[in-house]
Amino acid sequence: MGKIYMNEKYRDTVFRMIFNSNKQLLELYNAVNNTDYDDPDALEIVTLENAIYLGMKNDVSCLIDMRLQLYEHQSTVNPNMPLRDLMYVCEQYEKYMVNKDIYSSRLIKLPTPRFVVFYNGTRTQPERRELYLSDAFEIPEESPSLELRVTQLNINKGYNEDLLKRCPTLFEYVEYVSIVRSYQETQPLEEAVRHAVDHCIKHNILKDFLLANKAEVIRMTLYEYDEELHKQTIRKESYEDGFDDGFNNGFENGFGDGFNNGFDNGFGDGELTNLTKLVCRKLQKNKSPETIAEELEEDLDTIQHICDIATDFAPDYDVAKIVEQYKKSLLNV
Repeated sequence: MGKIYMNEKYRDTVFRMIFNSNKQLLELYNAVNNTDYDDPDALEIVTLENAIYLGMKNDVSCLIDMRLQLYEHQSTVNPNMPLRDLMYVCEQYEKYMVNKDIYSSRLIKLPTPRFVVFYNGTRTQPERRELYLSDAFEIPEESPSLELRVTQLNINKGYNEDLLKRCPTLFEYVEYVSIVRSYQETQPLEEAVRHAVDHCIKHNILKDFLLANKAEVIRMTLYEYDEELHKQTIRKESYEDGFDDGFNNGFENGFGDGFNNGFDNGFGDGELTNLTKLVCRKLQKNKSPETIAEELEEDLDTIQHICDIATDFAPDYDVAKIVEQYKKSLLNV
């Protein structure tokens, strides 16, 4: 049997399960859009399964009155959500266009999309935040030809309270997550979830859902082998091994090729170069190191170090030279 891993994304899966019904999803739709639709059958769930990229699944999508809503739940900050939603909506439109003539002289009307991320991670985030696809463009433009805006809504306790009032199911879900976290302060995740589920059932929080899905909700927190987590572990170990070997060989060879090879192999496929490119693009938009670290989910000290070096190369930011200086600076630590 493989190594046992905790499923730290259990919240995402539970969210999908809860809102994978017309009744609950219509309640969420009305809350987000300030509408008052009352017929669950008027809503069509169009959630993508195994969509496009690396088997990713869209969390929850629905279509009602020619409005397409793509909802994602995130327990981590993800600045790439506009790109993910772009792939999702292209897949949705491709399905919608079946039996329609895209070469017709008549304009084909499309469902109007809206992209929303419900965030309930532990990192501090504003109540509402707009994420733009254009932030990822290599060359910034004032009016990009392609744009996609994602609204991130913080649903942690104390945020967006009006939204939670309009959607009792979402409110109870937030309560459930809060109770899990409370138990998790003193217990392993699996045990915390078991106690939280029992507590919620006793106090009428998501009671019907948890009674019907108790075993599955608990099972989601523990599974034998997680491919993505395993890949992350291998990458981390490869980086550490590559860096250590390269650094040690560098000492033995007078900081020659050993250090550079170890450094490159550790990061793998130019990860440092790619990170530096992202940092420079955000510096061109006058973003602070703190903001860049938060958006990229990287260590602030690392981002600050890159930013300090990049200052000497502003405003064009020669990435290759910044990377070279970064490597050299590590030798002097």
